[in-house]
Amino acid sequence: MKRYFFIIVAFLLFLYPVLSHGDEIDIHQELYNLQLNFIYIGGLIIVGITLVSIYFEKKLKKYKIYLFLGIVISTVIVTIFLASSTIYLNVLSETKGPVHWHADFQIWNCGQKVDIVDPKGFANRVGTSVFHEHGDNRIHIEGVVVDEKEVNLDRFFHVLGGEMHSDRFVLPTEEGLLTINNGGLCKEEPGEIQAFVYRTKNNKYYQEKITNLEEYTPSPYQNVPPGDCIIIEFDSEIKERTENICETYKIAIERGDIIGS
Repeated sequence: MKRYFFIIVAFLLFLYPVLSHGDEIDIHQELYNLQLNFIYIGGLIIVGITLVSIYFEKKLKKYKIYLFLGIVISTVIVTIFLASSTIYLNVLSETKGPVHWHADFQIWNCGQKVDIVDPKGFANRVGTSVFHEHGDNRIHIEGVVVDEKEVNLDRFFHVLGGEMHSDRFVLPTEEGLLTINNGGLCKEEPGEIQAFVYRTKNNKYYQEKITNLEEYTPSPYQNVPPGDCIIIEFDSEIKERTENICETYKIAIERGDIIGS
């Protein structure tokens, strides 16, 4: 049994370079698919052995112990793979295990608030199982984060079906893709994409301008606040601060939960 365990662990150690060779590959999805394949194959073997045992009971009577061992070994191998692949992913991750982080966001296009596409289907989310949105203007990071680059703003809008750059963004909305570029007109003047973030430290909130929009990663908090409030604007006015604010921060300020620094 130990031999099977070490074989599977060795296989997993060589698995990561294959799964992570490009941005389009999602290691979580690949491992999930492998787990499903192992369950499927193991199930077929067990069902096959069971059917053979039933239909050829008399002929295979003296081989019962081997048939039983076949079922046991198949079950153990699948169980070891499922457990070791989960452990492998947790050890590999920068967070050393699953996380549950949130950040709220708003997007404004020349003074008009943009509502991104609503989730469809049973999963009730837009994005991946780890990185998604539920139609609530909230970034959800839920699961094992292998690399923090997986959960920056560029990746978030990518998994939504759009793009987000410092000079251009493409957003999926219910009316289709909304594309905005720096230099486009806003209030009859050239506009520019700008981003701001409200953060909280020791019950005091403060605002910063985000200089590298694509690489920005939300703060590691479950609740908002102290989780981030991210404001992205396309406007002809270049400014260092924004007057827009997420509803969660607004309510927390009104209740006195947080105060200005």
